[in-house]
Amino acid sequence: MSSEPPPAVTFTASAEDLAADLSASAISKKQLKKDARKAEKAEKAAQRQQQQQPQADAEDPFAANYGDVPVEEIQSKTISGRVWTGIGDLDEAAAGRSVLIRGAAQAIRPVSKKMAFVVLRQSMSTVQCVLVASADAGVSTQMVRFATSLSKESIVDVEGVVSLPKEPLKATTQQVEIQVRKIYCINRAIPTLPINLEDASRSEAEFEKAEQAGEKLVRVGQDTRLNYRAIDLRTPANQAIFRIQCQVENKFRDFLLSKNFVGIHSPKLIAGSSEGGAAVFKLQYNGQPACLAQSPQLYKQMGICGGFERVFEVGPVFRAENSNTHRHLCEFVGLDAEMEIKEHYFEVCDIIDCLFVAIFKHLNENCKKELETINRQYPFEPLKYLEKTLKLTYEEGIQMLKEAGTEIEPMGDLNTEAEKKLGRLVKEKYGTEFFILYRYPLAVRPFYTMPCYDNPSYSNSFDVFIRGEEIISGAQRIHTPELLTKRATECGIDACTIASYIESFSYGAPPHGGFGVGLERVVMLFCALNNIRKTSLFPRDPQRLVP
Repeated sequence: MSSEPPPAVTFTASAEDLAADLSASAISKKQLKKDARKAEKAEKAAQRQQQQQPQADAEDPFAANYGDVPVEEIQSKTISGRVWTGIGDLDEAAAGRSVLIRGAAQAIRPVSKKMAFVVLRQSMSTVQCVLVASADAGVSTQMVRFATSLSKESIVDVEGVVSLPKEPLKATTQQVEIQVRKIYCINRAIPTLPINLEDASRSEAEFEKAEQAGEKLVRVGQDTRLNYRAIDLRTPANQAIFRIQCQVENKFRDFLLSKNFVGIHSPKLIAGSSEGGAAVFKLQYNGQPACLAQSPQLYKQMGICGGFERVFEVGPVFRAENSNTHRHLCEFVGLDAEMEIKEHYFEVCDIIDCLFVAIFKHLNENCKKELETINRQYPFEPLKYLEKTLKLTYEEGIQMLKEAGTEIEPMGDLNTEAEKKLGRLVKEKYGTEFFILYRYPLAVRPFYTMPCYDNPSYSNSFDVFIRGEEIISGAQRIHTPELLTKRATECGIDACTIASYIESFSYGAPPHGGFGVGLERVVMLFCALNNIRKTSLFPRDPQRLVP
C-alpha cells in the first residue's frame, strides 16, 4: 500500500463481490441488533440477581476486603500513594511479596464454596489469582462468592501475596500465583459479551483438531470481530500485531532521523481535485471545493524545494478505493520520504535497502515474544531477505515470468497474480522475499516520474515487494517546470489545476526522489497475515465506516 498517488489504474470489484459484501453488511447490522437485545436482557438479569443478594453480606467481618467500587471513588478523588505492579513484571523473584495489580477478569473458576481461581489479564500478560476462605487471610466465603459472581472482562483490582505454584501453569503467561487478600471490581462488563475472547483467539489448527474429534467450536468471523473491535483487540495476537506495528513506525522514524531526514507534516485538506487527478472525499471548505489528500507526495517535493534536502512524514492517507480486496483500504498510515539526489536515483533505493533491513532485524531481535504470539494464532514462516537487497530491472522480471509460462504485456503493469508469481520465482532463484524492481515503463507511472535518459519509454522508478506483494512505490521526480508541464499535459492533466506545484520548481529545485510505504501492508506481509484489516486498528473500506 504505497503512499504514491495511484497511476491511472482503477481497482474495481465485480458485481458479485459487491453484492456479497452488501449482503454481508446487512447480515452484520441484523446481528448487531440481535446481540444488543441479548446483552440488554442479560444485563437486566444480572441487576435483578444483585438486588436479590442476601443482606447477610453486610455482616461479613471481612466485607471491607471486597466489593464493587462506587464511581465517585474513582473520579480522581485522591492520590493514595499506593504502588502498582504490572502483571507482566510478576516473576519468581517476587515470591513472598505483597502486590497490588489491576487487570481484566479473563477467566473465573469456582472450585468450591471456599475456593476459586480468577485469571487477570493486563495487555499480553496473565496471572492466576487464588481465593481460599480463611480467617487468617481475611478471606470469607462471601468474598469467594463475590469473586465468582464477576462477569468476564470486568476490570478488577487485587491485593495479595505472590507465591510459586506446585506445578507449571499452562493457562497463564506468568509462572506465579497471587494469594488474594483483597479484591475489588472497578467496572463490571456486561454478563454476556458479543464475542468470547477464547473463541476469537483460536488458531486454524485448533479448529481442525476439534473437527477431527467431532467437536464444533465457535468461529468468530471478520465482520463480527470488526463490529466489536474493542473486544477483538484484546486477543493476544492482536495485542502483538499492533505492538509490532508501533515498532515498525518507530524504527522508520529513528532510522531516517539518523540519516539527516527532517520530519514534516503536510496538509490533508487540499484545494480542488487531489493532485491534479480525480477528486476524492469531496467537501466544502469555507465555500471552496476541497478534498482529502491521496498522498503527501507533492508537498514532500515542495519541502525539498524549500531547502530541507531530506524529509519524511508519517500520517493518514486517503484513497477512494472501490476495492474489496485483502490489501486495500480507504484510509491507511503512510510512511513517506523524499530526498535530494546527487547523481542517481539508486541513492533512494539504497536508503530503502538499509531502512528495511534494519526494520526486519529489529523486529526479529527485539519482538520475539510478539512474533511468537502472532505465530500461535496465525502461523507463518519468517521473512527471507538478503543483507544487500536484490535489485532487478522490470524487463528482467518480465523475462522471468515469460520463462515460467506467464505472458505479460512488455510495456504494461504487473497485475496481482503476476506480482505473486514473480515473488515465488525470485524466492526460488535468489532466496529472498524482499526485492526491488526498477525501470518501469513510463506509461504506467505518475506524470511527475522522471523518464530514463537512454529510453524515454521507461522511467527512473521502482517498486519494492514483500512475499510477492508491492509495499513501496518510488521514483526520481521531474524537477524542471517545463518537463513537468509537458508530462502533465501528456497524461491528460490540466496544468492550471497544479500551477502552485509546478511553480515551486521554477525557483530552482535540486534533483530529487522518494517513496511511499503503507504501514499496515508492511506489517501484514512481514507477519504473512491474509488480510490488511488485521493490521488496521479500525479499518475503513468501501463497506465500513464504524466503529
